[in-house]
Amino acid sequence: MNDAEMIATLTRLKLIARFMDNGWGIPFTRFRFGADAFTSVIPVGGDVLMTAASLYLVIKAWEMGAPRPLLARMLGNVAVEAGIGAVPVIGGILDVLFMANVKNMDLLTEFLRQKGVAVA
Repeated sequence: MNDAEMIATLTRLKLIARFMDNGWGIPFTRFRFGADAFTSVIPVGGDVLMTAASLYLVIKAWEMGAPRPLLARMLGNVAVEAGIGAVPVIGGILDVLFMANVKNMDLLTEFLRQKGVAVA
């Protein structure tokens, strides 16, 4: 994958992460939430769907050449979010605050910068 393809892929992945974790906000507050908050009301299925989407981001990071320690950290974030989301009611609230996908895209962005890819 060349630099232009990596930048395009990263941009798309960041949009997905934003949609999942913090795509909307409550006016006049700093509180943001994403599709993950909406799907948490669907028992089991919502968490499974969001975890699968989170794993898609990790798979794309692997395809972009992310090293194993970075992938392990990203998988750890996904696992924490999935574990938190499995707890009824309180888990849904904490899940909104953790934002694993945005954290993972920040990690991937930093890796690509260190690799010499000119990412924003």
